[in-house]
Amino acid sequence: MSERLPIIIAGGGIGGLATAAGLARKGFRSIVLEKAPQLGEIGAGIQLGPNAFHAFDYLGVGDTARRMAVYIDSLRFMDAMTGDEVTRIPLDEAFRKRFGNPYAVVHRGELFGVFLRACQASPLVELRAGCEVRSYEQDGTGVTAVLADGGRIRGSALLGADGLWSNIRKQVVGDGAPRVSGHTTYRSVIPVEDMPEDLRWNAATLWAGPKCHIVHYPLSGWKLFNLVVTCHNDAPEPVAGKPATHEEVSKGFAHVAPVARQIIERGRDWKLWVLCDREPVSNWVDGRVALLGDAAHPMLQYFAQGACMAMEDAVCLVAEMEAAGGDAEKALPSYNRKRALRTARVQLQSREIGQHIYHPAGAHAQLRNAVMRAKSPADWYDAIAWLYGSTGLDGVVSRETLQAALPGEAA
Repeated sequence: MSERLPIIIAGGGIGGLATAAGLARKGFRSIVLEKAPQLGEIGAGIQLGPNAFHAFDYLGVGDTARRMAVYIDSLRFMDAMTGDEVTRIPLDEAFRKRFGNPYAVVHRGELFGVFLRACQASPLVELRAGCEVRSYEQDGTGVTAVLADGGRIRGSALLGADGLWSNIRKQVVGDGAPRVSGHTTYRSVIPVEDMPEDLRWNAATLWAGPKCHIVHYPLSGWKLFNLVVTCHNDAPEPVAGKPATHEEVSKGFAHVAPVARQIIERGRDWKLWVLCDREPVSNWVDGRVALLGDAAHPMLQYFAQGACMAMEDAVCLVAEMEAAGGDAEKALPSYNRKRALRTARVQLQSREIGQHIYHPAGAHAQLRNAVMRAKSPADWYDAIAWLYGSTGLDGVVSRETLQAALPGEAA
């Protein structure tokens, strides 16, 4: 397989590197082309459901990923107006037994590093920074990536992992600019000692209030706390990583209880993002070209599944390429069929959660609280089984079945 033309991957983020690492384990060469001048990740924390750990194992980084993760005890849902706990989903042994893997949180940069090192360690992966793929051309024998500087690279397939504003999607789908949600998220990472002592919970905690919510959890071996606060302020245009003042952040949270508002008071060096997604589409493939991750199915953050879905894409794509013996024109449509509906569900339900679970007021919020309080841990596990039980191969597959088909993790 290593004698074939390489598989070109446009985009050197988590999805692109995960795919390259997985392909290398199956003997496929790849070239990762990243438009930024150097490989790296911006952002802070990522939540990892059990489905992420299923993907880690398949992609050969399971042990490494487990060592750098912070394992939290529960998911806590709080009422930001009263300061009361609404419900708590335990992530204990019963959860792990049900789903075959834990729930954890990590720093985005640390997760990126896991896949970067796996790619750097493989002679089958070539990494190139400062290479933006603007378009592609293809014929019956291969595909050519056309770079911004006029360069051309020939491959057996092209995978667009180039994010929300994907150049590859422009050619495959052609659906214009992303959809602006009107929700603005502000992110900060603070030393653990700056977090209010009575809120230093070993949990991923969400405080829900009218048109706003606040999330916090520990990171990096309990050295840091990740703060993510979101308000529905009808922001009209996409923004990514712009510095924000404390006054600007506080504006959308003046109505919540002091116990929740103090979290914002502790933040520093805030940066803002105006959240965007796209309408789900059923086709991500054009001959030897396919999309994955945010290029295929950008989603709002409310399910905490963006990175997880990209890694599931990598698992499924690698498995289909192996099954097809490297025949991209056979493998890519099969990958598309297996992933499109699952990711569309996550996209659409992420929108609904933001609107109807995290941000309602009055009687709507009271009804939400009553329904959530009535659920037992077993009820919650049943409700999320469709999401956390999947391996990314073709729907909900047991981890035991997956492991039986896998080689041991590479050293």
